[in-house]
Amino acid sequence: MPYLVHTAHAQFVALWLGTVGWALIIVTVGLVEWRVWEVSDLSVITSGLAWVGIWRVCFYSHAPILSGSQIMFCQRIRLSESFTPPEIAAAQVLMLVALVLGLAGNASVVYALRNVYFGLNKLKPIKLAFSSGGVLLILAGASTLVPVCWNLNSVVNNQTISFPAEFRMPPAPVNQSIGPGIAVGIFASILVVLSGLVFLSYRVPVILEAKVRPSWPGENPSDVNHQGIDNPVFQNGDV
Repeated sequence: MPYLVHTAHAQFVALWLGTVGWALIIVTVGLVEWRVWEVSDLSVITSGLAWVGIWRVCFYSHAPILSGSQIMFCQRIRLSESFTPPEIAAAQVLMLVALVLGLAGNASVVYALRNVYFGLNKLKPIKLAFSSGGVLLILAGASTLVPVCWNLNSVVNNQTISFPAEFRMPPAPVNQSIGPGIAVGIFASILVVLSGLVFLSYRVPVILEAKVRPSWPGENPSDVNHQGIDNPVFQNGDV
């Protein structure tokens, strides 16, 4: 097994980028602040702001119908609900797909780097593991970027959502803005895609092995293409 550690320094750095990007995808999935709604009716949403995520809708309120003190009131958005907009339904599915793809991609890269640093396998499996990890991470980045950009477009166009009455949300905001969830998702997808491209760029170095053949008595050195050197000692029979 040739020494390959010096050939994978960029891939080692890319593994950290891919890991950080995958962790940020997890953060993006958990954040409720994808779309920030500004509302004019403060009777229930007393803070004037509501957060629309891909799993929940939340806002602060101290209205008597909720409790006597200000609390965070949340309602879950389910994929099967008829009011769920397509961009949120797609985000629920694609973000989970991105998590699985990112995990599989990073695992493949770890396997490749393990073989590179410890010399435990041949060259072909290393190249295959880097390529597979790169493709999986790029797909993870695409699966993150599509729902993030789709929801970003909904914010830019100030699109409405027909929430049920129990959500206590107005059908349309006065204004809405981009929340941290979208910003983190964009950054995460960039990191994951960049790391995937670095893994795909890995090239196994050309290994030049010396071809040495002994020269026999009476053989012209030019006939062996300089692959062997005649030894006069052997020719004289002194050994």
